[in-house]
Amino acid sequence: MSTTLSARLGLPRFELDAMYHGPRWVKRPEFETEVDAFSATPRWVTEDQYSGALGDLLWQRADTLVWLDLPRPTVMRRVVRRSIVRAAARRELWNGNRERFQDWLEADHPIRDAWSRHGDKRRQTTERIDRHPHLTVIRLCSGTEVRHWVSRLLPGASTP
Repeated sequence: MSTTLSARLGLPRFELDAMYHGPRWVKRPEFETEVDAFSATPRWVTEDQYSGALGDLLWQRADTLVWLDLPRPTVMRRVVRRSIVRAAARRELWNGNRERFQDWLEADHPIRDAWSRHGDKRRQTTERIDRHPHLTVIRLCSGTEVRHWVSRLLPGASTP
């Protein structure tokens, strides 16, 4: 979604995974400094991740939140499909890192994380929205809602 929004709105996109992960999936020491720098600018798009490292920094500086509050089956289908493609293709993701099928056994793998934290993520997002009343929140609860919103507000855009 952030790629689509960036392209259609002409906003710079900052991919937090690429900024966070150094070689061998180790956190890059520049991560917080780089996020602080881009988020201090007036226009940007990114995804909501790494709140453990960033706290509410991005939420404080954002003016709009597009919340993809998708059902667990939809999330799982997308995460599993993405992980299969990444592991099979052995494509480099960030800084030399590649996803491998054996990584799926690790506790922090995106598939396991998406399954175990789905409900917690929804609750935490609701709590954070309450703490940031300045945000315009666009909550989309299905793939159909996402497609309609994108086509209505961003004519000609496609969604992944």
